[in-house]
Amino acid sequence: MPYITFIALSLLAASGMFSLYRQLQMLQQNSYFLSRYFKWINKSYTIELAISAILYCAITFFVLNGKAWFSLIAAVLLLAVRIVLNIKTHKKSIKKLVFTARIKRLYVTAILLLGVFLFGSIYSFYTVFGEVSRVLCIALSVVSPLLAVVIWLITYPIEKAVSQWYINDAKRILKAHKNLTVIGITGSYGKTTTKFILNRILSEKFNTVCTPQSFNTPMGVVRTVRTQLKPQTQVFVCEMGAKNVGDIKEVCDIANPDYGIITSVGEQHLDTFKSVDNVFKTKFELADAVAQKGGITLANLDSEAIKSRQDKRDDVMCFGDGTKYSAKNITCSEEGTTFDLCLDGVCFTVSTRLLGLHSVSDILAAAAMAHILGVSENDIKFAIGSLKPTEHRLELKPYLNGSSLIDDAYNSNPEGCLEAVRVLGSFEGKRKFLVTPGLIELGSREYDCNYALGLEATRHCDVIILVGQNRSKPMMDAINTTDFPKDNVYVVSSFKEATEIYTPMLNKDSVILWENDLPDNYLN
Repeated sequence: MPYITFIALSLLAASGMFSLYRQLQMLQQNSYFLSRYFKWINKSYTIELAISAILYCAITFFVLNGKAWFSLIAAVLLLAVRIVLNIKTHKKSIKKLVFTARIKRLYVTAILLLGVFLFGSIYSFYTVFGEVSRVLCIALSVVSPLLAVVIWLITYPIEKAVSQWYINDAKRILKAHKNLTVIGITGSYGKTTTKFILNRILSEKFNTVCTPQSFNTPMGVVRTVRTQLKPQTQVFVCEMGAKNVGDIKEVCDIANPDYGIITSVGEQHLDTFKSVDNVFKTKFELADAVAQKGGITLANLDSEAIKSRQDKRDDVMCFGDGTKYSAKNITCSEEGTTFDLCLDGVCFTVSTRLLGLHSVSDILAAAAMAHILGVSENDIKFAIGSLKPTEHRLELKPYLNGSSLIDDAYNSNPEGCLEAVRVLGSFEGKRKFLVTPGLIELGSREYDCNYALGLEATRHCDVIILVGQNRSKPMMDAINTTDFPKDNVYVVSSFKEATEIYTPMLNKDSVILWENDLPDNYLN
């Protein structure tokens, strides 16, 4: 009987490892913050958690009462179910689990931990230690969130030590670059696009490096410094993201910026920031860091939250309407944008393939900083004309059946999503499709912002496809207040299901907007 019990426990441990995939996937998508992971469990995993608790009680009863064969049958069935679910999860996931060094360490820790309890359960089978080992092995194997939390706690000191070593190494590398100019860029939205635009313009005069994709966390910046900075690098353009007060200061303490750009302050990540005032305070941590080095920070005066709160500081220079760095005579179409760029009294016309009014603000911020750093007007104009859309940010490209796709799938915000829908509306003579799960992380403002998105969609779209049965409710409430044809509104559970609906409808006279392709931990 002990051997049958050991086999059952081994199969349970194996099932736990399969189930761990989903848990670590969600932990990774929540940036390894337990508080955010617990929110996902509370919101999307409660039924599975209840079933796990019931199974734990049943299997524990079988094992402790000598019902070895029952526990073996239960273990076999649970392993089979979890293998199938793991395969399905992997196939349907929007964002797969990335097997980073940290994930590998977590998996190894899980294997060692379960191995210890398996060994204890059979080695001391008839002792209290053996019984405790069996109970713990069953708990960690069956209730997979418990296993994820335990291994996170065990490895946390190791991860902190590893992170600190990398941070210190990045600081050492930056300190060794005596003549390096570091430019920090932050904002509620527009920072990634502004970063790539600035990097492109500055490359006309300098040897530049910028943080790739959306590497805007402390470790993302550290990784860029350690892998991409070269002895010949003259300018490092560093994107800085934040979800809590103090986050920008943490990145600044690593990068030590000489100049800064604050693209915007708005209603984003309000579930953690709690107020726009806290967002403003956090974004201006960049200005505080730059001021310590005697540098200049550019702030967007067209952002109402900045305009109404901006202190008159010598170290902060504004760009936007009414300043010496401004854009005038703006013309937008599905072909791109043309406007007059005014840089400290010198105005010239520029054209770009980038779509939308907010792209003008991003270009203006980058052009103003480039002008401050001595890039000529001709070089700025040439670089702007050669700009390509940033990936997944109002990126226009050919799509199915001769249609056009506006890919704005990356992280959305209240102002940006409304502008994206208006860009969709500018495609005259086309049948316009919108696919979106709405906006997230807006705290008490989330309902109102999604409601506004639903209303704007009815003004510019012909077909609206909402992703997420629960997430879509605010947008549906807005749509239902209008006379928008209800037959042209669909609510689906996944982007795959949305694709199945719109694909037969698309042709050369169609244009479709993907707005905010949320990761798995937000879809419900």
